[in-house]
Amino acid sequence: MWQPEPGWQRLPGAGPASAGVWSATEHGVDVVVKRLARPEPHDHPGLFDPADVNYWRRAADVALSGVVEDAPGMREAPVVRVDEDDAGVTLVHRRVRRQETSGLWLAASLGRFAEVSLGGHPWLARGQLRARLALVERRGGWRTLARTPVADVAEHLWERRSTWLDRADRLPQVAQHGDVSPANVPGRDGDHAVAIDWAHLGTGPVGSDLGYLSLSTREELEPLAEAYVAALPGGLADPSQVLTGARVTAVYTAFTRLDWALARVAEGEGALLGKFRHPSVAPYIRSMQRQVNQIEALLG
Repeated sequence: MWQPEPGWQRLPGAGPASAGVWSATEHGVDVVVKRLARPEPHDHPGLFDPADVNYWRRAADVALSGVVEDAPGMREAPVVRVDEDDAGVTLVHRRVRRQETSGLWLAASLGRFAEVSLGGHPWLARGQLRARLALVERRGGWRTLARTPVADVAEHLWERRSTWLDRADRLPQVAQHGDVSPANVPGRDGDHAVAIDWAHLGTGPVGSDLGYLSLSTREELEPLAEAYVAALPGGLADPSQVLTGARVTAVYTAFTRLDWALARVAEGEGALLGKFRHPSVAPYIRSMQRQVNQIEALLG
């Protein structure tokens, strides 16, 4: 049975298929080790589907393919090795030294990354936001938000989700990291950002990665979009298309995350409204509040 080596230091963070992440030193090189556990037959079917957003071994396939090793704008942390066995896959990357960067610089990096040709790999994720909202639908929708002051807004957006998803699908489809945040883009290599956690790499609507980024930066979406558009190859997309892709992703992701956070504390003692300041909820409320302009644009 696979076990972490003595002396490895466990790090926070894990995806659906991750059995853990550790920092270590190998032959004098600081590395990060991520273990991907092969799913069991009774696990969610999406873990076995190469095109599903939660496909269990996509991060390993990305590392083995080298498809974003030297990508413009944003690239993968250097791969040290990929070890496979019957129980899963062990990924080892060089540890990325965290460097402070602005949201505008990251947005420009995403704009340049959007032109990357990822090829026809069967394991590239597609329709990520649609798949995530389909999972929410199977759970009954944004049920906890229905008990809050934003219930009417949430209901209107939820009822129009197919309209906005269809509109996003008609936008230019570009390379997409799928989970962009400053935490997942810790370093830089010259003019290129260095990203980790490529488990959701695929294609998606232009501006979608920008929408994810806007949920965790100081800058508002509009200046981020300007930096993104300025870095896009000419003719790939216009500013209105970028804003549409970013808005749909940002708004529907913000509401989904807030509903998830509220659901985790809803059954505890006390009224739901009294839990808005709970430390596991408040950040998601602030994130949603920052999207007021984008919400209004989708409601109009």
